[in-house]
Amino acid sequence: MQLLTFTVAEQTYAIESRQVVEVLPLIPARPIPHTPDYVRGIFTYRGRLVPLIDLGLRLAGAEPAKRLSTRVIVVQAALAAGGTQLLGLVAENVIAICSTEDAEASLPPLDFHDAAFLGKILRIGGRTIQLVAVEHLLPAAVATGLVPIPTTASDP
Repeated sequence: MQLLTFTVAEQTYAIESRQVVEVLPLIPARPIPHTPDYVRGIFTYRGRLVPLIDLGLRLAGAEPAKRLSTRVIVVQAALAAGGTQLLGLVAENVIAICSTEDAEASLPPLDFHDAAFLGKILRIGGRTIQLVAVEHLLPAAVATGLVPIPTTASDP
């Protein structure tokens, strides 16, 4: 499996590259009142409103450093209720693509109820990398307000 790697609080993380739609420069978002601090707001991507998640705040409790390499990774995330949703993820230093086939060692995902988004830990090319499960970044209560509800053809 191919991974897109990035840093948060000087630690290396990765997401599956098949989930990546596009990597953009850091863009502003419209804040949404009463959302968790890691939800920066929403932004418009190709005519669609997309939630923007700050991985620094979500993973490490601190905003990412403001660097030229800070990016928004647009990903396609599977929804618990079915279907998919675009999410924007703010990450520092989006660095490279690597492969899980090159892993020298690995640990299974830790079972943290409040951090289901933290996946397996790998050692690749001398770096320790933790996978992020994008489908679990937003708790259901938060996702309900940020993710459009699919409509059927009979809905007005």
